[in-house]
Amino acid sequence: MTTGLTEPRTSTWPTRLVDFLSLTKPAIVALLLLTTLCGMVIAIGGLPPLPTVGLTLLGGGLTAGGAGALNQYIDRGIDRRMVRTMRRALPDQRIRPVEGLLFGLAMCGAGLAVLAIGVNPLSAILSLAGIIYYAVLYSVLLKPGTPQNIVVGGGAGAIPPLVGWAAATGSLSLPAFFLFAVIFFWTPPHFWALALLKRSDYARAGIPMLPVVSGEAETHRQILLYSLQLVALTALLPLVGLGGGLYLTVAMLLGIGLVRHAWILQRRGGNRFAWRMYRYSSLYLAGIFLALAADAVLIG
Repeated sequence: MTTGLTEPRTSTWPTRLVDFLSLTKPAIVALLLLTTLCGMVIAIGGLPPLPTVGLTLLGGGLTAGGAGALNQYIDRGIDRRMVRTMRRALPDQRIRPVEGLLFGLAMCGAGLAVLAIGVNPLSAILSLAGIIYYAVLYSVLLKPGTPQNIVVGGGAGAIPPLVGWAAATGSLSLPAFFLFAVIFFWTPPHFWALALLKRSDYARAGIPMLPVVSGEAETHRQILLYSLQLVALTALLPLVGLGGGLYLTVAMLLGIGLVRHAWILQRRGGNRFAWRMYRYSSLYLAGIFLALAADAVLIG
């Protein structure tokens, strides 16, 4: 006999494996690993030795996935009240909370060990900072406590390029922090677009996301403002030695598209344009980092 809250629903091992994998948020991990790899390439103007690349991505993937599992463990009560997340493995009771917690901790520990032993201590320290930032500062304090949760919490997702830079060079320099800043300023317009789509969900769960607290019109305005700041920031990167002509051309074209989506969203509103903004902003970030990496290889 099961207790419901402490025992998982009966399922096959393949299904259980898929459920555990889902705790890691694979789509998010993939984007984080892309920025990690690009950070490595940008730092030295080429691809580091393959063992370094492999161990960095392995360690980064484990820590990012573990942090995602810890986030889902912390958010399981919130997720149960949201239509978007109520079918996740923890709120749906397919995985016990203690299993999710131990799984997340084990992944984080394994990833930190890989980075500390196989790469260098600085990359492990930065990854540990990312775990604490996401699982504690954002998930426990910021998300339920302030509508600025995404603004401040964006730093968690901005750490992977620093990890890549540290893995490739053993240190950090000013250009690395500009990569951090790109993701930091990208996070609010990207996530607020999703929050517009799921406003009623967040309201039901009692989460003070900007659309819930300040309304759609103010969220549209903030998305446009942050998009303009982000595009301006990307235009400045060549001044600190990041990117050349190829990058700048790509960045401006992508930036025009980003501002266009944000402007249309502000003028017309609605879920259709919020979804377009959310989808385009994901492609935008990948394009910016790939252009930076390509230019670094050409210049290097």
